[in-house]
Amino acid sequence: MKWKDLPEIFRASAEMTGIIIFLIGVSSIMSWVMAFTNIPTMVSNGLLSISSNKYVILLMINIILLVVGTFMDMTPATLIFTPIFLPVCTALGMNTIHFGIMLIFNLCIGTITPPVGTTLFVGAKVGDVKIETVFKHLLPYFFAIIVVLMLVTYYTTIKSMVTWFNGICKLEGRNF
Repeated sequence: MKWKDLPEIFRASAEMTGIIIFLIGVSSIMSWVMAFTNIPTMVSNGLLSISSNKYVILLMINIILLVVGTFMDMTPATLIFTPIFLPVCTALGMNTIHFGIMLIFNLCIGTITPPVGTTLFVGAKVGDVKIETVFKHLLPYFFAIIVVLMLVTYYTTIKSMVTWFNGICKLEGRNF
């Protein structure tokens, strides 16, 4: 790197930062619109009216969070959907830490999924590769990612590990 390269580096950095901030801004506007139109309450009520089966409700929550994660940044999505889905999941017997792991895992998957996929977009831009090329190579991994998501959601050992972790934290004086 030479001094004469700095202006181009700053320009490219500013361009990438501007695009990322624009994507986050659009996601924030979407989250405000959702909160203003009371969509979170309607989703929660509708979800509980569809089925009383715990596994079906958790599958629907996963699908909703995966779709939301593709269009919305993780921070506003977490702030909007935690109050919607946490009461539903705790009513189904899910530990709050287990719920948090499931929520964040779903939203993280969204960050590597088009059309918005901020992490996918940044990775492609940094690597100077087209998003289509990167996504084509990611496709085989999506099956494994979805299998792990289902394990995190449904496998009871995960719940046991969360309970064990919670017990360890209580021994250290922390209460989760």
